[in-house]
Amino acid sequence: MADIWTFETLDVQRNVATGVMEVALNRPKELNAFNPAMWIDLRRCFEAASSDPDTRCVVIHGGPCRLFTAGLDLKAELMGGAFQQDASVDLSRKAMRMEPVITRCQEGITAIERCRKPVVGAFHSGVIGAGVDLASACDIRYCSEDTYFCIAEVNVGLAADVGTLQRLPKIVGNDSIVRELALTGRKMLSSEAKDLGLVGKICGTREDCLNAARKVAEEIAAKSPVAVVGTKVSLNYSRDHSVQEGLEHIKQWNSVHLLSEDVMKAAQATMMKAKPEFSKL
Repeated sequence: MADIWTFETLDVQRNVATGVMEVALNRPKELNAFNPAMWIDLRRCFEAASSDPDTRCVVIHGGPCRLFTAGLDLKAELMGGAFQQDASVDLSRKAMRMEPVITRCQEGITAIERCRKPVVGAFHSGVIGAGVDLASACDIRYCSEDTYFCIAEVNVGLAADVGTLQRLPKIVGNDSIVRELALTGRKMLSSEAKDLGLVGKICGTREDCLNAARKVAEEIAAKSPVAVVGTKVSLNYSRDHSVQEGLEHIKQWNSVHLLSEDVMKAAQATMMKAKPEFSKL
């Protein structure tokens, strides 16, 4: 039986003791460019992490590669027939063939957002094209000083279609800047990304950034998994709904989960000033 944590394009390291799982993009020779297999690997990996009781928080990073990612691997997609031009095929049928290709890509990134466990992104150097899609789907984002973000799709004749145009405006909150970035394809340096709220922290080097991401992931993993999952679910729901709808949603959620033993353990630990020990989900 194949190991569910073994992937063609990802390197996964799980620490059961801390509850932190690390996912590294693992195509260094191709500058971590996204090929068809990577989209599928991301979906499989984060769906598995979502239901894994030993995983409480996930760190995703680019490994030792020179770039976090160069974006879409156009050569691989072309060889796979994604952009195949065949004059004998009706235009509507070409479109119907393209739709599942785009869906596959979207599902790979959306799996990060849907993962019940928080995802901390540690970014370095170039975060290009699909890398911005990935970053936008993370819960917490740190980067190194040399990081730049680039919505590069417009530079190759595409409109970004894997989540950046849908998620980034809600993160940054500056419609003008988002449109400028998406329409020009220019680089956004780490300082600007911090000022706009895309990243929460700038670290000196790639190693510093990864260590900072690990530290906050371990802190999150030490909390009650019931509380952490509920917090992520409520934040995501409330982002896409009205305040009142969000209040109704968390009311229903906590009507059940406030009965968890974790609440009593945390209260007792607070009174005793001791760290509580929480069981797995």
